[in-house]
Amino acid sequence: MHALRHFYASVLLDAGESIKALSEYLGHADPAFTLRTYTHLMPSSDSRTRSAVDALFGGSSRSDGPSTAPDTGKEA
Repeated sequence: MHALRHFYASVLLDAGESIKALSEYLGHADPAFTLRTYTHLMPSSDSRTRSAVDALFGGSSRSDGPSTAPDTGKEA
């Protein structure tokens, strides 16, 4: 039964579930206890961090800087 609880916790953490919700699901009174117990099962946040920054800047398209007005061939 103990191994099943760890499996359950690891699946939910890998799926991005919050420590607070997991704590409630496991019947822990304090989310800090859940964090101390299962922190080693938490996935790396590297890919989530990159995805969040990419989403902020409009996806994975690369740009050398801010957009400018199109070149009309006329000088101001």
